[in-house]
Amino acid sequence: MAVAKILWVDDEMESLKSQIIFLEKKGYDVKSLSNGYDALDYVKENFVDVVLLDESMPGLSGLETLQKIKSENSNLPVVLITKNETENLMDEAIGSQISDYLIKPVNPNQVWLSLKKIIDNKRLVAQKTTSAYQQDFRELFMALSNNPDYNEWMDIYKKLVYWEMEMKKSESPEMQEVFQTQKKEANTEFFKFISKNYSNWMTNPGAVTPVMSHTLLKYKVFPHLEPGTPLFFVLIDNLRFDQWKAIQPFFAENFRIHEEETFYSILPTATQYSRNAIFAGMLPVEIEKQFPGEWKNDDEEGGKNLHEETFLQAQLRRLRKDNIKYSYTKITNHQEAQKLVDNAHNLLNNDFNVIVYNFVDMLSHARTEMDVLKELAADEASYRSLTASWFEHSPLNQALKKIIGKKINLIVATDHGSIRVNDPQKVIGDRQTTNNLRYKHGRNLNYEPKEVLAFKDPRQGGLPVPNVNSSYIFAKLDGYLCYPNNYNYYANYYKNTFQHGGVSLEEMIIPVIRMSSKES
Repeated sequence: MAVAKILWVDDEMESLKSQIIFLEKKGYDVKSLSNGYDALDYVKENFVDVVLLDESMPGLSGLETLQKIKSENSNLPVVLITKNETENLMDEAIGSQISDYLIKPVNPNQVWLSLKKIIDNKRLVAQKTTSAYQQDFRELFMALSNNPDYNEWMDIYKKLVYWEMEMKKSESPEMQEVFQTQKKEANTEFFKFISKNYSNWMTNPGAVTPVMSHTLLKYKVFPHLEPGTPLFFVLIDNLRFDQWKAIQPFFAENFRIHEEETFYSILPTATQYSRNAIFAGMLPVEIEKQFPGEWKNDDEEGGKNLHEETFLQAQLRRLRKDNIKYSYTKITNHQEAQKLVDNAHNLLNNDFNVIVYNFVDMLSHARTEMDVLKELAADEASYRSLTASWFEHSPLNQALKKIIGKKINLIVATDHGSIRVNDPQKVIGDRQTTNNLRYKHGRNLNYEPKEVLAFKDPRQGGLPVPNVNSSYIFAKLDGYLCYPNNYNYYANYYKNTFQHGGVSLEEMIIPVIRMSSKES
C-alpha cells in the first residue's frame, strides 16, 4: 500500500516534533510547514493526501489558508486544529468543507485516528464489505436451497439488492464476480419457482398468492385512505427495487417511510399488462372480457394504456369506494410535468390522487437507441445513478416538495422492473408473432423449451387468447428472443440493453413504499 503523504501546517512546529515522529512510525510521510503562504505553494506543486492545518497562525490565518487550498483543490481533505471552540468559527470551518475538526491540545492518537478515518476509510469499508458478504454468502446459499416461498423470495431479492449496492464499496473483482454468479443462480431458481407456481396463482381461486399487480390497490393502497388526509399514489413506470433504493434518500428527507415492501408484477412484465391490471384490479383475461372495446392485444393497433382511468373508476365502484373525490394524472412529457408542479397544491383538496409518471421506461428505451446513454448507463450501478440524477431534478420531485408540510399519505410503486439482457435466443413464429424481446405470443411458435416459460393456453397465465392456437412464451434470466431473420444484427443491437416482459427477480419483484409527511 502506498505511503500516505501528510502536510502539517502550524507556526509552532517545534512543539509538534514528537507527534510527527509518532505518525512517521505509523507509516505516514509527514511534511511540516510553518505558515499558510508556504502551504499554498506546496499543495500547488506536490501531491498531498491530507492537510493538518492550525487555525491560529500569524499572517495568513488557518481559515484563509483553508479557503485558498479549497479553491485550488476542492477535494483535498483538510483537518482544522484549533484552540477556539466558538460556534461561529466551527460553522465557518464546516461551511468550508473541512474533513475533521480537532481541539488543542491534541494527542498523537487523536491525530492518527482522524487520518485513519480519512485516508483508510475507503480501504477499511471495502475490506469490511467483502468480509460481511463472505459471511452472508452461505446464508443466501442456504436460503436458495430451501425451496423458498413467495415471501422468502422477496426477502432474498432485497438482500441481493443490498449486496449489489454494497459491492460498490468493495475493491475485490473476485468477490464481485462471486456475487454476480450467486445472483444468476438466484434468478435460475426463481425461474423454476415461477414456472412451478404461476399458473396455480392465476387459475386457482383458493391459492395462497402474493400481492400482485391486479391486487395491489386493494391490499396495499386503498386500506390507507383516511378521511381528511389526502392519499397520493405515485406510480413511477419501470422502477426496479434497486432504483427505488437509489432515489430513497430524496424521499427520506421530507417523508416518514413506514413500509418498504415489494409485490409481484404479473406476466408479461410489460406496461400494457401489468399497469392495466393494477388500475382494473383484474387479470388481463378478465379485463378483455369486461372491457372488450378498451383492451388491445399486442398485435392490435391503437394505444395499449389509454384507458387506465376508466379501469380505475370501475375498480373504485366494485370496491364501493366511488364516493371518494379522486384525481388521475398521467405524465408523458415535460409540459404535463410542469402542469403537475403548478397544480400540486390543488390536489390536496382530493381524497385520493393518482399520479402515473412515465420516464424510467423512456430512459431504458432511449438507452437502447442512443450511444451516449449507453455510455452513461453502462451497467446496473450507472443506471441507478442516472435514475437518481433524473429524480433529483425532476418535476415530480418539485411537485412532491410543494406538498411537504401538509398532512398527507404517500404510496410510491411501479408497474414492472427490467433486466439487462445478454443471451440471445432464437424464436420462429408466423407473421402475427409479436416483436417483444422478453416475451412473445403467436401461433406455431418454435423455441428452445428449456429457455422459456410457455403457456400453450394463455388462460393458464391469466391472459387473453388473441387468436386460435395462440401461445405465450417468456424469456428467463438475461435472455432475449430474436427471430432468425437478421439474427446477428438484432442479437448484437439489443445485447446489454435493459428490457422487460420476462421472468426475473428484477422484473417481477418490485417496490411498493408507504410514507407520510414528517410534520403530520
